[in-house]
Amino acid sequence: MWCAKGVAEEPDSHVAFRGHLQTTTGELSLNLLGASEYMVWLDGKLVAEGPPRFTLKHPEYQNHVLHTTPGSHVLAVHVHHEGVSTSQLPAMKPFLWCQGDVPIEWRCTPLPGYRQRHRRVNEIQGWIDWLDTRESLGDWQAPAFDDSAWPKAEATNPGIGDITAAKIQPVRQNPIDLRPIASGKLTENYGYEGDPAVRFFLRDLDPKDHPAQGVWRRYDLGRVRLGRPDFTLDLPAGATVEFALCEELRHGRGHPFITLSGSPTCNLDHYIAKGGPQEFLPILPKGGRFLEVHVLANGSVKFLKEGYLERTYYGDPQGSFDCGDALLNKIWKVGVDTVRACSDDALTDCPTRERAEWTGDVASVATDICAVAWSDLSLSRKGLVQPAQGAREDGLVAGVGPGQPGYLSTYAAQWATACYHYFQLTGDKELLQELWPAAERNIAAFEAQTTADGVKDDLGWAFVDWGYVRNEGPSDMALNLHYLRALRSMIQWQQAIGASSSVDYEKLSANMEGIIRKWINARLKEPAGWHNVGFHRAALALLSGLVQPNETKACVDEIKKHLLSCFPNDPNGPRLSDPGFADPRVMTPYFGHFAMTALLEHGETDFVLGQYRKCWGWALTGGYTTWLEVFDTRWSHCHEWSGCPTWQLSRFVLGLRSRFDLGENTFDVKVSAGSLTHASGDVPLPTGGVIHVKWTKSGKGVRFEVRTDRPIHLRIGGKDTLVTDRFETTLAG
Repeated sequence: MWCAKGVAEEPDSHVAFRGHLQTTTGELSLNLLGASEYMVWLDGKLVAEGPPRFTLKHPEYQNHVLHTTPGSHVLAVHVHHEGVSTSQLPAMKPFLWCQGDVPIEWRCTPLPGYRQRHRRVNEIQGWIDWLDTRESLGDWQAPAFDDSAWPKAEATNPGIGDITAAKIQPVRQNPIDLRPIASGKLTENYGYEGDPAVRFFLRDLDPKDHPAQGVWRRYDLGRVRLGRPDFTLDLPAGATVEFALCEELRHGRGHPFITLSGSPTCNLDHYIAKGGPQEFLPILPKGGRFLEVHVLANGSVKFLKEGYLERTYYGDPQGSFDCGDALLNKIWKVGVDTVRACSDDALTDCPTRERAEWTGDVASVATDICAVAWSDLSLSRKGLVQPAQGAREDGLVAGVGPGQPGYLSTYAAQWATACYHYFQLTGDKELLQELWPAAERNIAAFEAQTTADGVKDDLGWAFVDWGYVRNEGPSDMALNLHYLRALRSMIQWQQAIGASSSVDYEKLSANMEGIIRKWINARLKEPAGWHNVGFHRAALALLSGLVQPNETKACVDEIKKHLLSCFPNDPNGPRLSDPGFADPRVMTPYFGHFAMTALLEHGETDFVLGQYRKCWGWALTGGYTTWLEVFDTRWSHCHEWSGCPTWQLSRFVLGLRSRFDLGENTFDVKVSAGSLTHASGDVPLPTGGVIHVKWTKSGKGVRFEVRTDRPIHLRIGGKDTLVTDRFETTLAG
């Protein structure tokens, strides 16, 4: 439904819906979906928001169960029609879709006072609020508001596919009370509205030469978060109120700029006050750690409520980790906090700059962190289904989407590996069956671009890592190594679901392995050996089992030597200043997902733990509470792909490795203790509950103990042991 034809259909339109209903029980079940942001009030109380992101052909509604009392009630829904493509959603016609368990009579009207199409946060996010509340409808969300003059909502066809139920829970609305860390008076310097971000930043927050024109306050949210300022202010009519969010202070102050955004940014909202006490709550959630409020007013300004309404999927973790090393324990927790900040209606790369669902981010680090922190992996599942829904015509799954889709050959390869890995983590064979046709089309896209030298560059953006230096020759060997891992996963995938195929994946895998081995062997004949292969390719080769036993030590030593030559290990190493910088002496936290895993699997536990302390420890030295995107502070300050130590500490050091592909609640047990003397923690089960793990090292070996409230299978040295309560054994030291 929407307004009458031709009404509020232009981009950046705001529409108010009010639905009248009668309930006979204490619950109201609502299925909701909209073309872009909406917020829902029941009898004046904010109860829901949406939508969950979707592709045009596969829209998904969110179910909300609201607690109420029998009798008459009013639903109020604020829908913002963006009318442009964003990282979250493709452009589409405006609509609101609501299905209740009782009849609802809907009326709607455009919301006045909004200045349309003035500024977007950036080119991949939506429009900011620019609202003169003197023109607004007043307290239209309240049950007593008179909407009798509003027209009835009309049916509309937005041209989307059949609407089905989302398989994720609604996002959380987490209210946070704020206290200012700084405040003062301000004067206007820049003046013009044409560039509100610049005007905000150029205000004088310590006026000495000019009379004050208003006040300001600054807040620290504790970590980068996604959400909305939620303030109630008592103001003179005509006062200007602006809220700006940023990930770090610049020159000691807040600002509306987003680093490395790729387009002009304006991470703020702007309001003109109607006068008296009123609430300010933007419709579009935005990311940042520091919130700064500027109020320009001729008269008294009173802050009656100072809050922030965080938007997040995950709550406190069920998993935990403790090894007696305070820094390692903190590093584990920061990885969890970063994913919490990046858990929107999907797992996103960051909450501030993009809010984008990048397939490689979901497929690699984020899913593994979720698996050691929470039982619910539905966001990971969604992050594997939507790339298939957004596949290119040739079958290559999307590398980012569903809005503004992009196609990365490396991420398409990682997608196949991640689908089978998700099965190992959850036992969800239904996902493998659902996505098998898409997986076959994805591989077909690779094969259409594969020659005797490997996969051609024409397939898509072969993103390996920031700072990555591609090898010479017609094919990128790092891409081929990712593709080999995908082909091996296809073999396991096919066997797991018993699928028939006209494609011989074992033959394709053997062929690709031969191409890679030939290339590596040619480089090993040269004097530089593994150095000539290159860090990224050597690490992926080691991880893929392509390094011969007699070459393993040399390969491992070269990987370690490379890492130690990079910043922050070497303070004089090249700095990854921006995405255009490339240098062979660069390391990133993202690629630690592959390189550190390969080293841990080859017994280099102490070296890896040392890297956590040195490099990830460096990333905490400036007071940062979520992970930097790379080992440089000029990038995003909240990026989940940087958190590989979290899952590696849980899986390698605690010693439980999920093997649900072999059976429900099945784990391999192998402790990578290094020089640590003890560790303990909780490992969540996707079926619910947690496993309590504890081990201590002595001269006799590692005393390993597990407690569980439900049956689990532990595989130790090839032997399967059923544990229903408690289990202890001694492992080799």
